[in-house]
Amino acid sequence: MADTAPANAWESIQEPDSYDWKAIVEGLNTYLRLRTTPIGMKMFEKKADMEAINRIRRPKDVHTTDQIVGQASRLGWTVGITMDDLVGAQCGAVIGLHPQNDEWLGGERMKGVWYETEVDTAAHQAAMDVVPFGKYEAMAVSPLAAGRLNPPDIALIYATPAQMILFINGLQWAGYRKLEWGCVGESSCADSWGRALSTREPSLSIPCFAERRYGGVMEDELLMAIPPKFLPKIIEGLGRLSANGLRYPIPPYGIQNDVRAGMGASYD
Repeated sequence: MADTAPANAWESIQEPDSYDWKAIVEGLNTYLRLRTTPIGMKMFEKKADMEAINRIRRPKDVHTTDQIVGQASRLGWTVGITMDDLVGAQCGAVIGLHPQNDEWLGGERMKGVWYETEVDTAAHQAAMDVVPFGKYEAMAVSPLAAGRLNPPDIALIYATPAQMILFINGLQWAGYRKLEWGCVGESSCADSWGRALSTREPSLSIPCFAERRYGGVMEDELLMAIPPKFLPKIIEGLGRLSANGLRYPIPPYGIQNDVRAGMGASYD
């Protein structure tokens, strides 16, 4: 009889007592050769706790959350914010720093910009995964290897599609689960950090126009937001796949070659 994984195999993964962040980042880079710094994001109930983080930077200008995330992933900074640092309700509501009230749910500012009618804008707002308002006063991001958010609530991994599918394959190596995600379109940070923070599930997104324009996300990058407890499992899975010859970069075999030689390297 074939092995079957328990339905709750992932739910049973426990937060470890401690993380070796440098080893985790080294493992990701060994198997995926990431070009963007893996970072963590953490919510804080009290602003003072965020400001107590070692070497925390506080913005001097008004930003989008995409820019704050980009300062960590592109520049290697540790940055903390409150709602006062953000440009508007859309950024704050996704991470629970602004009320998801009737005005926000209407999304009127998007009418005629991203969506044709008020009905369309309201449907978009209602479709977003967000952190409920009222619990948190602040948020911080920092490179995982720095170990300053110990642990972060979620890790943010930017990768090309080829890197990302192997990342997902590593996650699925043991205790297989089919992964399904949605796409809200604009404000797709709701698909990544909004969803991961609110559901504690691995959450993949296609970064939106704003993330690329303001957050420095490259045109060929996807974003995985994921609770850090999954990362050791993924690295172990990537190691097993690599031992089977399934590794990054994926060498093209050729679209006209006899496929049997290539397939024979992986399958009996």
